[in-house]
Amino acid sequence: MPLRRQFLKDSAKMAAGLAVSPTLPTLVQPGENQPGEASFSILSSAPLANRIRFAVIGMNHGHIYGQVEAVIRGGGELVSFYAQEPDLTAPFAKRYPNAKQARSEKEILDDTSIQLVLSSIIPDEREPLGIRVMKAGKDYMSDKPGITTLDQLAEVRRVQKATKRIYSIMYSERFENRATVKAGELVKAGAIGNVIQTIGLGPHRITLSSRPDWFFDKKRFGGIICDIGSHQFDQFLYFTGSTQADIVASQVGNLHFPQHPKFEDFGDVMMRGNGGMGYIRVDWFTPDGLKSWGDGRLTILGTDGYIEIRKNIDPGGREGGNHLFITDKKETRYIDCSKENLPYGQLLVDDVLNRTETAMSQEHCFLATELALKAQKQAETINLKK
Repeated sequence: MPLRRQFLKDSAKMAAGLAVSPTLPTLVQPGENQPGEASFSILSSAPLANRIRFAVIGMNHGHIYGQVEAVIRGGGELVSFYAQEPDLTAPFAKRYPNAKQARSEKEILDDTSIQLVLSSIIPDEREPLGIRVMKAGKDYMSDKPGITTLDQLAEVRRVQKATKRIYSIMYSERFENRATVKAGELVKAGAIGNVIQTIGLGPHRITLSSRPDWFFDKKRFGGIICDIGSHQFDQFLYFTGSTQADIVASQVGNLHFPQHPKFEDFGDVMMRGNGGMGYIRVDWFTPDGLKSWGDGRLTILGTDGYIEIRKNIDPGGREGGNHLFITDKKETRYIDCSKENLPYGQLLVDDVLNRTETAMSQEHCFLATELALKAQKQAETINLKK
């Protein structure tokens, strides 16, 4: 299984670097393989004292390390973990030697001292696991996509309503990107007036040799809009303040990888909400010449100005990620957001303890997923003929 071994090697490389590096892009040098498609920032200051006990079940994507670090920052104590694959648990155990390796999923679910379970299991398995977690009386945080079909979403809504547990999805491009957090503060303060549109671009480098088999199967990952596009739906709702939205048009295609017929490498979406409009484009075409896995961008258009975020890299030459540019009625200025606080982990731990919704409302989480799933389902398939 060469693809699997390479994927695991890359995930372990990311885990080893988490302790010393401020953002994922700095872990990866030009030409190296990337372990994943989202930039997880890690501890920039001492975490809060332990306030809850949490565990991990399933770690098929390296994003689990960023999920864990967010909760630790917020005051969570990682006490145990479980995955079926020994080649996944070995690097995880090395990174977190104080956590116990459980013998089964059931051992974790039956532990009444554990309040929160995290997972980056294969995407189509995240919802069934979340159902089991909530029925066991625990809160749940999934890697994105947290749900891959509308039927799964309906079942999650039903069980979440019945159990009153938290079903959170780690939309890391907002929660774990310091420039996006800063943009939220600026928008809330009225820096660009009323937001009327967001444009979210999510290009990614595919690095074929690092990808496991499930990565190329649409049934497993949900489709490109459902998967990496989920970030952009979250940001659209958040920045426009929309509580209702419709998909105007969407399209997907496999334009360059015929050897993987169940894969999608391009997708885009137009949508309209009661608070603004949005456009999304996601793809797997980041060239090897870029010193990052992707030039992720977010443009927020307001009535009195606009903000552009370069999440991972500034082609203009500034180092690292977390770049924010704002233009208002007076000037254009640049803000280095590399030292901004990341509140999601602390807020989620607060919510676990207080039964509140300060990190993200449950309805927002579900609506972002619903929009992604509807856009994916109704997308027209692109067939270019040249």
